[in-house]
Amino acid sequence: MTVLGTGLDTASPEYAENRAALLAKLDELDAEQAKAVAGGGEKYVERHRKRGKLLARERIELLLDPDTPFLELSPLAAWGSASPEYTVGASLVTGIGVIEGVECLVTANDPTVRGGASNPWTLKKALRANEIAYANRLPVVSLVESGGADLPSQKEIFIPGGALFKDLTRLSAAGIPTVAVVFGNSTAGGAYVPGMSDHVIMVKEQAKVFLGGPPLVKMATGEESDDESLGGAEMHARTSGLADHFAVDEPDALRQARRVVARLNWQKAQADPPLAEPPKYDEDELLGIVPGDLKAPFDPREVIARIVDGSDFDEFKPLYGPSLTTGWARLHGYPVGILANAQGVLFSEESQKAAQFIQLANQRDIPLLFLHNTTGYMVGKEYEQGGIIKHGAMMINAVSNSKVPHLSVLMGASYGAGHYGMCGRAYDPRFLFAWPSAKSAVMGPQQLAGVLSIVARASAAAKGQPYDDEADAGLRAMVEQQIESESLPMFLSGRLYDDGVIDPRDTRTVLGLCLSAIHTAPVEGARGGFGIFRM
Repeated sequence: MTVLGTGLDTASPEYAENRAALLAKLDELDAEQAKAVAGGGEKYVERHRKRGKLLARERIELLLDPDTPFLELSPLAAWGSASPEYTVGASLVTGIGVIEGVECLVTANDPTVRGGASNPWTLKKALRANEIAYANRLPVVSLVESGGADLPSQKEIFIPGGALFKDLTRLSAAGIPTVAVVFGNSTAGGAYVPGMSDHVIMVKEQAKVFLGGPPLVKMATGEESDDESLGGAEMHARTSGLADHFAVDEPDALRQARRVVARLNWQKAQADPPLAEPPKYDEDELLGIVPGDLKAPFDPREVIARIVDGSDFDEFKPLYGPSLTTGWARLHGYPVGILANAQGVLFSEESQKAAQFIQLANQRDIPLLFLHNTTGYMVGKEYEQGGIIKHGAMMINAVSNSKVPHLSVLMGASYGAGHYGMCGRAYDPRFLFAWPSAKSAVMGPQQLAGVLSIVARASAAAKGQPYDDEADAGLRAMVEQQIESESLPMFLSGRLYDDGVIDPRDTRTVLGLCLSAIHTAPVEGARGGFGIFRM
């Protein structure tokens, strides 16, 4: 074993300051995530309970195997959205959990938020969940209670919303099972969720599935009808045949859903590894590693030592391109190749090192873990002449065409093309999470505001006009404030640019759950298949 040492001084003032700053951010994060758990608020939660119904997360808890984890995804979806009607969480719970020993992608409408109606953020969140299920071959269980599209925002939902139904058919065509459990209304477009699922369970006197409810039918055809005869669970079980299973109540429906999953005969592509040795160092120490000022560097090996099995890490090219740490490890028994930014800036050497390392991982069918703390690729005359563009392009080429699964964690800065080279959202990592300490944007707020100032000053000089320094100072302050707020992890997570903001202490557990899900599908690297590397 090559056990990593540690130079972290947990008694130092710097460590205490870093820890306190991150704990404060975690308190803010907890407060925002509590809003998602609260759903539509006390009034609507109480009304829902008086109807004898379970809440979305209670349904999930009964569905999953006892005492097994649930990896919730995108819990901050819609955070900071322009409309106050779009609550944090986007009226949908999504995540990965174990049902009868099978890892599944679970979605659950939250009917306490506008009857579970889908707004644009609900749609984005649902599509991301389906993307995860498809890439990792995870059976999908949908816990349905939704009035369909949130009508005031229909113009943003109608056209892209069809992709949700397309996804269900693509999953089924790929042999990935889909199960719908209907607890209440599943109206209009929402009716196609059970309509396009492989297995459908409906709850007696609660489930209502119809393309048009009684008022719409009356308007369209003049026909008088009631909910039950038009779309009730018993009608669909006895007459239309849409319901495969008829449940007497919600617990019975969830029990039947568990039996459906148990009968899938679903096998992972690779067996789970045996129990792994934990890291040698305390995960709690992760709170004090990343400085509050992201301009200050930190050693990513301190992070690696606290998340990989036995803190055992074989470094690749440790003396070459030292601003990027690369090497091999295991995480909860799964082999991983790790790329972690050290000093923040990526030079030509780091870029070439990364490209070679990514190719090696693809030769060996080993997933890659990217730990972000980068301000981007180095700029300046010397580096441009030295080929930073072609070397950075080489790294991005390798990331783009790599076929092994990628995992990304934003720990600190993740700016510019460095975000791309380290497999940011646009490069389709299987999962991407952020720490509360992370920031991500085109560039840092001061740099971006400074660039705009220089361009404006040069423009005024070219026109022979005087430059207003006071206005310039105001503009710079405004731009810095805007970019700072738009770089924060909750803002980015609200737009689904990651799959969640996580407590650093949970990093090993979260990555272990992701790696387990990933290995439900075959893990195969690219054999060649890379674009032209400009040398």
